[in-house]
This record gives sequence, structure tokens and C-alpha cells, in this order.
Amino acid sequence: MKQQSLFESPAASPLASRLRPRNLEEFVGQRHLLGEGKVLRQLIEGDMVSSMIFWGPPGVGKTTLARIIANKTKAQFIDFSAVTSGIKEIREVMNQAEKSRMLGEKTILFVDEIHRFNKAQQDAFLPFVEKGSIVLIGATTENPSFEINSALLSRCKVFVLQALSGEELTELLQNALRDERGFGKQQIEIAPELLSMIAVFANGDARVALSTLEMVVLNGEREGERTVVKRETLEQCTSKKSLLYDKNGEEHYNLISALHKSMRNSDPDAAIYWLARMLEAGEDPLYVARRLVRFASEDVGMADSRALQLAVSAYQACHFIGMPECDVILTHIVTYLSLAPKSNSLYVAYGKAKGDAAKMLAEPVPLQIRNAPTRLMKELHYGEGYQYAHDTEDKLTDMQCLPDSLQGRKYYQPTEQGSEARVKERLRQIEAWRQQRQRGAAADSRKE
Repeated sequence: MKQQSLFESPAASPLASRLRPRNLEEFVGQRHLLGEGKVLRQLIEGDMVSSMIFWGPPGVGKTTLARIIANKTKAQFIDFSAVTSGIKEIREVMNQAEKSRMLGEKTILFVDEIHRFNKAQQDAFLPFVEKGSIVLIGATTENPSFEINSALLSRCKVFVLQALSGEELTELLQNALRDERGFGKQQIEIAPELLSMIAVFANGDARVALSTLEMVVLNGEREGERTVVKRETLEQCTSKKSLLYDKNGEEHYNLISALHKSMRNSDPDAAIYWLARMLEAGEDPLYVARRLVRFASEDVGMADSRALQLAVSAYQACHFIGMPECDVILTHIVTYLSLAPKSNSLYVAYGKAKGDAAKMLAEPVPLQIRNAPTRLMKELHYGEGYQYAHDTEDKLTDMQCLPDSLQGRKYYQPTEQGSEARVKERLRQIEAWRQQRQRGAAADSRKE
């Protein structure tokens, strides 16, 4: 345990450090994991923790959960940092854990930023996890599938922690004003809407929210024993104007609707303006990027199929570099989507198919397109009559693929917009070919 210096005062510690939750009751957020009856809560309360990985963005409580486990468990708890430790330190800790195991004592090893370990360092943990010398708890902001060895990952349960919502961050800030470890002993006057602005600025990160609150309180105006925090102080401390925005309220949906409809109306100037309104107010750029991926298929679709590829590329680029650098990337794809030819034929097609699927959930798959991996299935005529299109000269067949009750139903109706005009002509040719084959088959049957 870290010892406190004679010259170190608790009040000198950062607010986020002073207010670190000591138990699950003080923990804010992650209700999907820590709500009553949830698996992770039961594991912690029952001191039955197994090897696990906490994956989530910064400031959501990964290290805090490890501290809570340390306070709750009867096992030896070792705190380990991937930033400052190497193979030598890992082996020393593993040898110590192995000795404890021989004495019947369990060791929980917490590794912060485990994704910073290379393959060799991660491999050093594996044999000790396998034989139970340690229970490994790793924390990472990176996707474990890519950053953690598959052998090690397969022995760990991954818990995904989510960015805190605006309401959760506001609750955290209110607690900081009441708690004596925070500003509970002081008279702080700050309007509720300013707390909401701090929550928006923090973008899901509790540490950023508390650090911002601490800064604005320290820079607030002293009026006797009171400290008054004004909007101007907050704007100076965050180095930006706080725009009218609430990521969880009506304005959030108003602005994303304005962006979407401006692009649909092929108005790039309006679309760029609404994009700027969202980003400058603190919106998560990845949320915007996800909406643009949806737009690429819903409103552009087959009129320009490259739009989907570019939207996905924009999302990945935003993930790589984040704000503020990704603002021009989002401007790029917003402009492209605004000027692209528009078609909602895919959106309409799925809506029609969805309606039929909901009403006809029990329609059997035609026998000719069923798979027949077993002898019994073949005896039941699964796959009988299947026509392999690649074996035909035209790469087409007249085989029926819809259920009998839906035969002839048309869902996809291509438009004349952009590339979809060529798609429409191709579909017309396919349908004409099939109609000709059907007429020929009907004529042959009459001759017989």
C-alpha cells in the first residue's frame, strides 16, 4: 500500500482521486454490470472473482472497480502497471504468487493498461493463469480481440464498460459538491445547467468531469464564504463556448435530424453547419460517424454503393485520430453524402420484407434451397432440384427461392438515380430472362 508523505495533504490530491468510490454503493454508472443481481456485482460481493478484462474508454471506472475488488477480497491483491513493468517484474510477481498458492493463498493481479504489454510479456502470465497461481484482472481502452493474446483472452471474461451518460456524470458532479471529500465543507454556488454543460464537455469521462468541476470552483468568484461559479468561468476553463446542447435531450435529436435531412436534401452547406453545431457542443464524433454509415445505405444506397465504403472508412479514421483532428474527416464524408445521388429503395425494400416476415414467420424454406449435410436430410428431399447458377451459360436459373405464398412478391424497386439506373436495367434483364424461360417451360408442358 502506498504510504502518505508527511508533507502530503489529502486535500492536495486531485478531486477525482479524493472521490474515488470505495464500494459499489458509491460507484456511478455501469448499471448493466453492477445493478442488483448482475453477474459482475455478484462476483465482487461474493469474492468469487475470476480472471477478467475490463474494456472501456478512459474515465469509466476500470481502475476503480479493481480497487473495490481489492477492498472486498480476502486474496492478496497486487497492483501492476503495464507502463512501468517489464518481464523481470512480471516473473518476480509470478514467483511470489506461486509461493502464495502453495500456502493456499489466492493472488489477484490487476494490470492497468494491459494492452501496452507485448506478446512475450503477455505470454509470461499465461501458465500462471492456467494453473491458478493468479487471478488476472486487466484494464484496457483498446479492443481485447486485437490487443490481447488469444490464448490469454480465452481464459478471461471480458466485461465492456460504457461511457457514462450525461445524467450519470451530472449525478457524479452533484455528489462531489455534497461529499466532504470533495466540496461538501464549502459553500459552492453553481447552476444546474452549468453542471450539465460540464457533463457534456466530459463526453462520458468521469475523470474529465471532476477535473473540470475542480478547475471552475478554484477559479470561481469569492463572495464572502461562498464561491460562485458563473458561465463565463466555465467557458474560460473549457476554452470554448458552451452551445445549446444536451446529448441526452431533445436538442440532441433535433440536431442529428437536421444533419440527416440536410444531407438528404443535398444541401452540403446546411449539413456542414449542423455537423459543426454538434461537434463544437461536445458530441461524440463516433456517434455522428455511425449515423453517417446508416445514411449511406438508407438514403444513398445503390445509387452510389461507394458511399457505404467511404462512410465506414470515415468512421475508422475518426476512431484512429479522434477530435479535434477528425472534424475535417466528418466534413469530407458529410459533403460527399450530401452531393451523392439519392435512393431509399433499400430502406423501402427491407420495410416491405420486414412486414411480410413478421406476418409469415412460419413459411417453410423451399426444399430445393435447403442444405442437406446428412443422409436423412437427403432422404427427405432437402436440396433436391437445386440449380447451381455458376454451371449455367448465363449464370442464371429460374429456380424458385421465395416460399410459395410469397411467390412473385417484389421488394426491391430500383430508381433511376446514379449507379442504380444500371442496376435497374440489370434487374430488368434478369426478370425478362426468367419470364422467357417460364414461357418456354409452359409451352413444353402443353406439348406433352
